[in-house]
Amino acid sequence: MTTIDTFGAKGTLEVGDRSYEIFRLSAVPGTEKLPYALKVLAENLLRTEDGANITADHIRAIADWDPSAQPNTEIQFTPARVIMQDFTGVPCVVDLATMREAVTTLGGDPNKVNPLSPAEMVIDHSVILDVFGTADAFERNVDLEYQRNGERYQFLRWGQGAFDDFKVVPPGTGIVHQVNIEYLARVVMVRNGQAYPDTCVGTDSHTTMVNGLGVLGWGVGGIEAEAAMLGQPVSMLIPRVVGFKLTGEIQPGVTATDVVLTVTDMLRKHGVVGKFVEFYGKGVAEVPLANRATLGNMSPEFGSTAAIFPIDEETINYLRLTGRTDEELALVEAYAKEQGMWHDADHEPAYSEYLELDLGTVVPSIAGPKRPQDRILLSESKVAFRKDIHNYTSDPEGTDAAATPHSKLDEAIEESFPASDPAELSFADDDAVIATAANGSTGRPSKPIRVRSAERGDFILDHGAVAVAGITSCTNTSNPSVMIGAALLARNAVEKGLTSKPWVKTNMAPGSQVVSDYYEKAGLWPYLEKLGFYLGGYGCTTCIGNTGPLPEEISQAVNDNDLTVTAVLSGNRNFEGRISPDVKMNYLASPPLVIAYALAGTMDFDFEHDSLGTDKDGKDVFLKDIWPSSQEIDDTIKSAISQDMFRKSYADVFKGDERWRNLPTPAGDTFAWAQDSTYVRKAPYFDGMELEPAPVEDIKGARVLALLGDSVTTDHISPAGPIKSGTPAAQYLDAHGVERKDYNSLGSRRGNHEVMIRGTFANIRLRNQLLDDVSGGYTRDFTQDGGPQAFIYDASQNYQAAGIPLVVLGGKEYGSGSSRDWAAKGTRLLGVRAVITESFERIHRSNLIGMGVIPLQFPAGESAASLKLDGTETFDIEGITQLNEGKTPKTLKVTATKDNGDKVTFDAVVRIDTPGEADYYRNGGILQFVLRNMING
Repeated sequence: MTTIDTFGAKGTLEVGDRSYEIFRLSAVPGTEKLPYALKVLAENLLRTEDGANITADHIRAIADWDPSAQPNTEIQFTPARVIMQDFTGVPCVVDLATMREAVTTLGGDPNKVNPLSPAEMVIDHSVILDVFGTADAFERNVDLEYQRNGERYQFLRWGQGAFDDFKVVPPGTGIVHQVNIEYLARVVMVRNGQAYPDTCVGTDSHTTMVNGLGVLGWGVGGIEAEAAMLGQPVSMLIPRVVGFKLTGEIQPGVTATDVVLTVTDMLRKHGVVGKFVEFYGKGVAEVPLANRATLGNMSPEFGSTAAIFPIDEETINYLRLTGRTDEELALVEAYAKEQGMWHDADHEPAYSEYLELDLGTVVPSIAGPKRPQDRILLSESKVAFRKDIHNYTSDPEGTDAAATPHSKLDEAIEESFPASDPAELSFADDDAVIATAANGSTGRPSKPIRVRSAERGDFILDHGAVAVAGITSCTNTSNPSVMIGAALLARNAVEKGLTSKPWVKTNMAPGSQVVSDYYEKAGLWPYLEKLGFYLGGYGCTTCIGNTGPLPEEISQAVNDNDLTVTAVLSGNRNFEGRISPDVKMNYLASPPLVIAYALAGTMDFDFEHDSLGTDKDGKDVFLKDIWPSSQEIDDTIKSAISQDMFRKSYADVFKGDERWRNLPTPAGDTFAWAQDSTYVRKAPYFDGMELEPAPVEDIKGARVLALLGDSVTTDHISPAGPIKSGTPAAQYLDAHGVERKDYNSLGSRRGNHEVMIRGTFANIRLRNQLLDDVSGGYTRDFTQDGGPQAFIYDASQNYQAAGIPLVVLGGKEYGSGSSRDWAAKGTRLLGVRAVITESFERIHRSNLIGMGVIPLQFPAGESAASLKLDGTETFDIEGITQLNEGKTPKTLKVTATKDNGDKVTFDAVVRIDTPGEADYYRNGGILQFVLRNMING
């Protein structure tokens, strides 16, 4: 609670028969003109003013905000709560448990390590789609999830009992961000008699989905989230705010996903990294809450910190629909109006920059094949695919196999490659190009491969085949318009006699159980199931790489013949190597289009001119023939979705099913670590830590662990996806007696740093330019003669044993992506002391500092290539010791010495942007800083 009220802002707000303490913004001149998001920050400072970290000058700085100025004023933002998913949340709880032991070792009270604000975790990232296309897929996948993750879940149940204000939503409930907007979000928080805006930070970058409800929140690394849980404010600069004006209405046939991909494209081109985006204008009232949440969700894809909608009548309607009480609704409306936070369509706040979109101009789109901002008009998708596929295969240009009737292809293949046994799996020759079956050359590489499967029949696989069609992820599965639209399209397709292609792995993983309820009520499940879209789980599956294995014969055909197959998913991330190790090209699309592509079976498809099949009368069926009308979607939503569904789903949300309740739960204030556990191990960050930090030192004689190009994402860096046999992570599990079938995913083992270090920088699509034409987690090990190729982990261990520090060199936009926490933790534990790039994405830069790694940038206009650095040099970085004197230098002198003694010298820009970040770096990381303060305080 604040002890200072310089502006006399403290007062009461009467709502019904209740009275709340609030801090009125009207007490501070200037706040009335601020954008909504900055009003939330202003209230936060006003309420937490303490005269030291948060002063009257900070409050005046935000009230006097100059929209045109570049950010230069640091503030301390205190989020109301922390939200976590289990992949990133398990390491948080591991670290908190380890901190309790460290406090004890240093003579403190372990019970001081406790969340000081509510922390909630939703277990949604561990379900893998092992089973699909069957009625029992959900139950079998959940059973497998518990078998694999029992240790982790027992640990989380211990944490729920050991820590105050920490709650866990059990597996099989829904996706964290959907559970957040449907249940956990308060919009206006009430705690200790105070009412104030609900704000949050989360351990998942798509925490911004809650921005659609008017809740200011964004994703941070797990290390920052842990600090926030322990009462440490988030250090930030007062940001620039981009006003995004919405006008017009979405046209029939256009989905919320199309709007999102259009906005993502616009904002990426405009440049919003580190900025807030705020939607305003008369068009805001026309945007349903679910569409707002979809837009907020994609904030990391445009690069902004947040993408927020103010509170208005639509917010209240959604809160009512999702089962919030009348008392809560009354408070949200009264508070927002009292504080000037209620959206006024006729008032235009001052913004730093302006964009505008007429929703009526949006057209159907997809994005791919490897970045969410690479939007493609659906009408041009076939042409774009044919252009892009040349980057993924060296096969010669071939035939229009996808448009050739399969009977002709079959004839041509049988003629050249007769199969002796129809039941036997067989493949055509690697170099087969079926020219005799062609309708003419199209400039598209072709490699038709015949697959014979007892289960799926005989079919032809070619480049571009859709191997995965996933309705999944938080972005769209909270949105009834696209989910109902997909189900109605499925119904229309079935009624026309269409089926999904046999090589497509179909996935339906709704964001909450409410989706199943309204599908059931609308009678739509049977049609989805007829096309193979059975319920696979309530969780984040395809979008984070929990796709599960492709059917064995398809995987074998793809890998033996180096086929470039594709995935289409209703998600927000499509980075290389993320969705499936067998799939090279990934496309984001709306849920209805996911089903359409399952019917088409290939990305080499033009929905306007190519037929999806024929009806019972032999008439061609096109996408337009099965696309549901906007009116039918709206009518179905109104008749199928009710408030009771939400209240029923969330009545006992923390209780869990019988599997959860029957897990044996350890007890005690500190956790009893199992020495043989391969899932949960005591973290090493506090080993040997002293009460006072050692002085920081310059870096001398460093070697390059990796030389990387542009757009290297945290998904390239962070351990994620399946564990491949023969890799260092697999070798570790082998040595600990884990069978290959029980490897599980890297994400599920985030509580074990030994596995995670071995999976860092190990993405199969990573290209380390120290090596020629090699993909994956490899580098050159210069502790050995000649610097031979080695696994990055193995080389790192050799460097650390020899006392040689490491650096990483990168290009532009280093560290975008969602896998935040371990991208920084793994980097540090591999012995990397500095990362030098052309530019950083916001969260990864701050997370590197939070782990004691210094982020540096090449001088403007320079790069590793322009400076002729090839990664074989040794690096000296001078000037870091200035931080010991309380100074943060603007630049550091970097000297790279080549083998022949030639030197390349440049001044690297120091990207420690705030005094708070300097404190973290001096302490060796944010957790060490918090721990020392906790003991000393």
